[in-house]
Amino acid sequence: MARIADYLSEDHGHCDDLFVAAENAVSTADWALAQSAFTHFKNATLCHLAREEVVLFPAFESTSGMVAGPTQVMRMEHTEMRDTLAAMEESLLQHDSKAFLGLSETLLMLMRQHNIKEEQILYRMCDQMLAGDADNLVERMAAVTPGAAAQA
Repeated sequence: MARIADYLSEDHGHCDDLFVAAENAVSTADWALAQSAFTHFKNATLCHLAREEVVLFPAFESTSGMVAGPTQVMRMEHTEMRDTLAAMEESLLQHDSKAFLGLSETLLMLMRQHNIKEEQILYRMCDQMLAGDADNLVERMAAVTPGAAAQA
């Protein structure tokens, strides 16, 4: 039986690895690599957010009856992350490593705090409340592609 927490925590780790690659490329001013690495990171992150917003959060809200609870907070934080990603992308297009790295510090702080709340609280609640449907939910989240992020 799949665990929602395991699946999404592993996805956090994958996004973190891509984030480090993008930061490292910008730090060395390898702009072609930086653009490629950032695109991979951005797409993986947006895909992760879509997995939660399109599949997990609605299932949690339907089962728990909580629509103005933890998922609302997570969605607001997702919006902050999307806004920061957009600003980072703009700084990358300008080859402005100082702006990019400053924004990356902001995003890192946002992601760390956000991921802790998800991994320590929300995902555990989901594993408890949605245990009977966990395999289906993980399968549906895995089917979400980066293109779906635009629909979230």
